[in-house]
Formats: sequence, structure tokens, C-alpha cells
Amino acid sequence: MVPLSVLDLAPIGSGSTATAALATSTTLVRLAEELGFRRYWVAEHHGMPGIASSSPAVLIAHLAAVTERIRVGSGGVMLPNHQPLVVAEQFGTLDALHPGRIDLGIGRAPGTDQRTARALRRGTAPLGADDFPEQLGELLAYFRGDGPVVAVPAQGQDPAIWLLGSSGYSAQLAGLMGLPFAFAHHFSSENTLPALELYRRMFRPSEILAEPYALIAAAVLCAPDDDEAQRLALPSALQFLQLRLGRPGPVPTPEEAAAYPYTPEEHAFVQQRLGSQIIGSPQTVRAGVQDLVGRAGVDELMVVTNTHDGADRLRSYRLLADALKGVATNGTLVA
Repeated sequence: MVPLSVLDLAPIGSGSTATAALATSTTLVRLAEELGFRRYWVAEHHGMPGIASSSPAVLIAHLAAVTERIRVGSGGVMLPNHQPLVVAEQFGTLDALHPGRIDLGIGRAPGTDQRTARALRRGTAPLGADDFPEQLGELLAYFRGDGPVVAVPAQGQDPAIWLLGSSGYSAQLAGLMGLPFAFAHHFSSENTLPALELYRRMFRPSEILAEPYALIAAAVLCAPDDDEAQRLALPSALQFLQLRLGRPGPVPTPEEAAAYPYTPEEHAFVQQRLGSQIIGSPQTVRAGVQDLVGRAGVDELMVVTNTHDGADRLRSYRLLADALKGVATNGTLVA
């Protein structure tokens, strides 16, 4: 029995717009709260024609304002792209506006190309993740009130701090700092179990956590039957392939994805991508979720679903909630 949450990239479909994508996010966060999901995170991506979530803090403010109970946060803010003071002020403001509901998930990778990263930071020095512990320490200091300067309204605010990762580095750091850890199973599934084991082994109790707490973000797509789910999942896999080929774009339609002239290597890549996801009918997805949660032994499962059509995403989350049919006493949906 683990809580379920949502990771939203605000995908933009082929022929659609950012306005439509963000309207779907608004509908989805309300639906997630209604269905009993615990938290709703948005990701930070830049220069991606198929992703509308380039500004997590702005989007979080909107999503928190249209809901009442569900926790809302970042999955995550890529700290190398930003001055820690700016992040502290943004999330201090969010926490002041919505006390007890804001999560600040932090990632150590720029998550974009160096040119875009330099534009974000307005600097000329090479940007990377090597100085991440120092940046993170500065960020946390602003909330404690002992940073280099006074951060208002960050000082005294208390957003929940998470470390995000797709390898062992952040897992180890989260453990040593006694912070909750979120692992990106949806694009680094081969590293999931080793990273979780490292996090638990390295964990040291802190003022935040007495015991380790880990979630994984997994790609899940639920449709009325297995064939329909596979048809709807292919466009996102093709979008990921195109990103890897240096041609980022919107989420193709199912028809565009089916008609794409895959090379044997591209076909194998797409099949491997789909094979790491949980795709199918409610019965298939239920079994897949239970298997993944059992193998990983996680405390929480965060679901990311990307489709061309927003209506298919909304239906997938409804079917998932209905298939799992578990609600804890606090109203949180559980698998």
C-alpha cells in the first residue's frame, strides 16, 4: 500500500499549443486531487517544443491556486540553472501562499544544453553539477535564515525539500543529508534498484527524516484494452527517439507515430523504451504497478503519462485510479 502521485511535463501535441497543454494540466491537477493522489509535481525543461513546463514556480503557483489539498511542487528545479537565492525566494513565496502544500524537488543536472544553461544563469563559465552540494547548502541556508543574505520570504518558510536523481550520485547525497529521494525510473529504469539500495544504505537520520523515504517516477499509460494503450504510448516513445536524435519536437499523433519510417536500430530503441513502461488495460496496469512497487520497495509511486491528446491522459489517470481502487484513511490514493 503506497501513495500515488503525478508527474506532469505538460506535453504539447503535434498541431496543438502550450495554451492547450497547460489547460490540460489545470484539469488534471483538479482531477488528481479529486481521485486522491498525494502530490502533483511539474518538471523543468527548456528549449523543448513538446514540453510547456519551462517555469515550474509559475506553474506551481497556478496549480496550487486552483486546488485545496493536494501537495504541489517541482520534479524538479534544476539547481545549476538558477541562483539559489532566486529559488529560495520563489519557493518561500509559494510556501507562504500555500502553507504545508509545497514541495521543492531539486535536480543537479542542467537538463538542457550549455548554451541554454548559460542564458538562464547569464554567465560565461561552464555550467555543470560539480558545485551542486555547495549550491544546495546555500539554498537550504536561506530557509534557515543563515544564508549569505536575508531571503524574504524564504526565511522561516518550510517547503518540503526533495533530492531528485537518475543515478547513484543524488541517491548517496540524499541519504547522507537525510532527505527524501525521488528517482527517475521513467527514463533510467536500469539504475532504479541500485540507486534505491545506495540511498537506503547511505541514509543518516536528520531533523527532516528519521528513516529513508523514496519514491520513483514511472511511465504508466492505461486505456480500455492493451492494444489501444500500446497505440497511444508509441507517440511519446517516438518523441523521445527524436530528442535523442537531436530533433526535439511535439508529441506526434498516433497516426504519425505508426507511419514513421523506423530503421531497425530506431525500432529497437523504441521497443526498449516501451518495455520499461507500464502500458495496457486496467488489469495489465494494475499487475504492472504492483510488480514494480514490490520489486522497488518504494514508499510512493509517481505516475507520468504523456499522450498526444490531453483527453487520453485524463482518461488514463481515471482508469488507473479505478483499477487500483485503494484509498487510505487520509484520502490519499494508494496502490
